[in-house]
Amino acid sequence: MSLTELTATSRVTLFPLEGLIIAYTTQSSDKRGLGDIGLVSVVDEQSDGDELWHLARDLGGRTNGRDQARWILTQASRARMVATYKNLPDTTWTAYIRRRFELDALFTNHDVLVTGRMAL
Repeated sequence: MSLTELTATSRVTLFPLEGLIIAYTTQSSDKRGLGDIGLVSVVDEQSDGDELWHLARDLGGRTNGRDQARWILTQASRARMVATYKNLPDTTWTAYIRRRFELDALFTNHDVLVTGRMAL
């Protein structure tokens, strides 16, 4: 899959997950600013984000893409709700997106999950 690069300034939640530092933020698909795209990325120069999908399979026991995407979004939204690590309110970041997954129904207020790596 081709690499998509996004740069923005928004709230980013950082949290640890199995030895990785994960960054979670949202993007909007249109001007309404609904944050319907969940962006969950590994903060590591060597990562491509596939680690998240492997964790969903290995830890979460999820075998299909839809369930893996939901597991990833659950980890991110839970981390934000309980403030498990660090919330950065206005952080400029660049994400290198490797995978985009369109959900079949709204889940944790997201229609789409994108994963990859992020530099803060």
